[in-house]
Amino acid sequence: MSEHFVVPEELGGARADAGLAKLMDISRSAAALLIAEGSVTGSAGTVGKSAKLVAGSVLEVTVPERRDPLEVVEEVVEGLNILLDDDDFVVIDKPVGVAAHPSPGWVGPTVVGGLAGAGYRISTSGAPERAGIVHRLDVGTSGVMIVAKSEHAYTVLKRAFKERTVDKVYHAVVQGLPDPLAGTIDAPIGRHPGHDWRFAVIEDGRPSVTHYEVLEAYGKATLVEIHLETGRTHQIRVHFSALRHPCAGDLTYGADPRLAANLGLTRQWLHARRLGFNHPRTGEWVEVTSEYPADLRYALELLESGNA
Repeated sequence: MSEHFVVPEELGGARADAGLAKLMDISRSAAALLIAEGSVTGSAGTVGKSAKLVAGSVLEVTVPERRDPLEVVEEVVEGLNILLDDDDFVVIDKPVGVAAHPSPGWVGPTVVGGLAGAGYRISTSGAPERAGIVHRLDVGTSGVMIVAKSEHAYTVLKRAFKERTVDKVYHAVVQGLPDPLAGTIDAPIGRHPGHDWRFAVIEDGRPSVTHYEVLEAYGKATLVEIHLETGRTHQIRVHFSALRHPCAGDLTYGADPRLAANLGLTRQWLHARRLGFNHPRTGEWVEVTSEYPADLRYALELLESGNA
């Protein structure tokens, strides 16, 4: 779809991205994207974002069709395996590189889309792109995750996560050896003051509690079992980074890139190992375990053999 705009007197001499934003009533960043894509032309050809507009000249803007960032794309997601299928819920093994649901800025596969692609029809309230999602795992974290199928299960499981009656157990390989070998990290977490996409232990953050115990020490790194009391974004990664024992491979939070390379890690060694919860209809305790995926298993074998 193409649109034509005549540059008015008051925008003569304005930078192209700023002027186009006003002409089209869009954000400056959206205008800059159109220009960067080569979608804006004038009498002299393609317009650059810092070019000066000439009053009375005509701009032709070709607006490309963009996918709705919240659209659920039905697709078969490799590695998204079903661990437990119930009338009220489904427990999956989420592979690394898969988001829980669609969101602006994410163009990869999602749990919601993968379940739809596998023939699941989730019937719950809330936004369609988050159908059945009662908790989330980071894109870069693998492991066990539950999705509600029915409205009743959605309500009960959401409440269970909010009231912390769900047993969330993670395994992580962290650098060095935590001291003490078992303990609790109680430190508030909020957005990092200098990086929008990172989190940090900050004074006015949200209460965050992580319990851990060492399972095996390998010298350079240690396998720990973690029980989450709260479920903040990046909680385990932030807490262990604050202790100066970041998850191996987690370059975002200060991991050693050499150790990551030696272990063949392209993401943090962090896995949602086990999930325990009361069945939303019967109240019976249910526990589901996820095995380590190939990349984490390989890194662990290197540590065990002393070849890391």
